[in-house]
Amino acid sequence: MPRIAGTDVPERKKVLYALQYVHGIGAKFAKDILSEAGIDPDVRAKDLTEQDVATINTIIDNGFIVEGALRRQVNQNIQRLKDTRSYRGERHRRGLPTRGQRTRCNARTRKGRKKTVAGKKGVKG
Repeated sequence: MPRIAGTDVPERKKVLYALQYVHGIGAKFAKDILSEAGIDPDVRAKDLTEQDVATINTIIDNGFIVEGALRRQVNQNIQRLKDTRSYRGERHRRGLPTRGQRTRCNARTRKGRKKTVAGKKGVKG
């Protein structure tokens, strides 16, 4: 498996899609990297030469924040929001959606499994 930016990328996939296995590189950045390196996007990752891999790694190191550094930066940004007690930081702290989505229904991904509240239906007044 070729190692690109410290990540093993799948060798049977086309290099355009294999690059997207690196955290922080999506479809657009993968296209940009390959055009700058002068590599055909339809070539399989296993068919890249050592020189091609080195060129890709150099471009990524010089122009992109990827993998561990990117994860660290995102976590620092979230921690800053929490420390300043901003609205978004409070939503992160409570594990609720931060971008204005509704929470009365849905939002299960952020809130986790349902917590049944006992005695809600049987109350008669």
